[in-house]
Order: sequence, then C-alpha cells, then structure tokens
Amino acid sequence: MIKIKRVYENSSKDDGERILVDRLWPRGVSKEKAKIDLWVKEIAPSDELRKWFSHDPLKWVEFKKRYENELKANPEVQKLVSISKKENLTLLYAAKDEEHNNAVVLKEFMEKILTRQ
Repeated sequence: MIKIKRVYENSSKDDGERILVDRLWPRGVSKEKAKIDLWVKEIAPSDELRKWFSHDPLKWVEFKKRYENELKANPEVQKLVSISKKENLTLLYAAKDEEHNNAVVLKEFMEKILTRQ
C-alpha cells in the first residue's frame, strides 16, 4: 500500500517505510522528529519544473504531465515500486497544498506501474 503524508504530521505504525520525496529538506523539521527512513531527492521534480510550478493550482494539469515525463526516465521510481511490493510505503512531502504536490503525482504514477505488473 502506498500512502502520502505531510512530513510535519506524526508518524504512525502503519506508515511502513517513510520516504521523503522532496528535493529540499523541509523547514523546521529535525531528522529525529521526521522519522524518515530514506530521502530520495532525485525522485522530486527537477528544479526547473519545481520553480515553474510554484504550487500554482492553475498549472496543476501541465505540472502533472511534465512531472510524469520526468518520472518515466527516473530509475528511482522502480526502487520505490519494489519497496512498496514488500511493505507499506509512505511518501512524505512538505507542501501545504495536500492536493497539488509531487507526492500525489508520484503515488498515482507508481500505482499505475503496480497495476501493470
């Protein structure tokens, strides 16, 4: 099972492997408090895409398309898919917008791969 959660939320037992999927470390969060098992910053949107999107919901559809294109060429995706087959996986992100962020796109992208396998 793949879940997404803001890194600022408390961890729980059913989180499984907690993986930070942002390129930048979240502000105001210590490594101890975050309880992150793995930080895969290479899976995050490119700096160019991240800056272009700037969490603007009006750019969401185009952001999703561009980010999915980046994910298709990213070898880190398969690593996360493999982890998700073995245990629960929680993708952690820092954005305030819970509907328009890279973790949402990554989760959907991974679930598509899992349904084809």
